[in-house]
Amino acid sequence: MDTAFLITGFVTLFVIMDPIGLAPIFVALTQGMSPEKRRAIAIRACVTSGLLLSLFAIFGEAVLGFVGISMPAFRIAGGILLFLTALDMLFQRRTKRREDQAEEEDHADDPSIFPLAIPLIAGPGSIATVILLAGQQPGFGGLSMVLAIMLVVLLISMALFLSAGLLERALGKTAINVITRLLGMLLAALSVQFVLDGLKAFGFTG
Repeated sequence: MDTAFLITGFVTLFVIMDPIGLAPIFVALTQGMSPEKRRAIAIRACVTSGLLLSLFAIFGEAVLGFVGISMPAFRIAGGILLFLTALDMLFQRRTKRREDQAEEEDHADDPSIFPLAIPLIAGPGSIATVILLAGQQPGFGGLSMVLAIMLVVLLISMALFLSAGLLERALGKTAINVITRLLGMLLAALSVQFVLDGLKAFGFTG
């Protein structure tokens, strides 16, 4: 088992999904709901996004091959996309955009599918990440590790959703903003590594 891959994959997917940043948004979307309904929404959102991400992890590279996109090219494009996400996190634009998406569906009785599962949990960044990670470790063993990483991050997300009210009160908005920016810095470095790996596969670097 590749421990370095597991750690890198977990950190990358955790930063992209950003369960800590999603917790306050979950509170806002489910404000006034009973604990039972909140629990059902959290479970439905995580299961839906898990199924969607699993499909992309399993079939993503095959779809890329069908349309003529090589894995190194997708790795570079994915790295650039993740870098843009990191910039959004550093300058708080990502949080604002997520809050706007949440407000657009604020009237809905059940926000579990949209906007929680899609695009807040299983958004473009998460989808690109699982395809990139699956491409780094081809074969059943690599796919199993990617799915395991995804499952762990989703379980953490669900746990934070279920305790979102307590978390928000304990950390406060300032602490959540600080954590988001620190995660943004980490994601920026990881995204650059994805680009370098793609360039190396093309033979542009040593």
